[in-house]
Amino acid sequence: MKKIILLIAILAMESCVQPSYNRTVVVTLDVSASKDIQSVGLRGEGKPLSWETDYPMTEVVKDSVYRAIISTKTGYLFAEYKCTVNGNFELQEQSNRRVIFDTKKDTTYVDLVFNKQ
Repeated sequence: MKKIILLIAILAMESCVQPSYNRTVVVTLDVSASKDIQSVGLRGEGKPLSWETDYPMTEVVKDSVYRAIISTKTGYLFAEYKCTVNGNFELQEQSNRRVIFDTKKDTTYVDLVFNKQ
């Protein structure tokens, strides 16, 4: 009887674990309206992002367009984040941005303008 209860408990715990998937997100950010740019980044929830430190973006067009490629393994269908310029958050007092992962493709592409929803 104890073996049956143990087996049922193990099966119940396994059914609670949601599957996780490899996700890649390419974020392209237009910062052309910003001046004196020293750094551009992303902050958010879920590794490799953090709300404490910037995930650096790479300059594609000088002082205009930046890009980051983020790869992660997650069970979630979306992630929340905000962009930063010189360590300052965009969209102050507004909701976080949300990227919904494209479940039919390996990579999700996001094109943004800094401080505009």
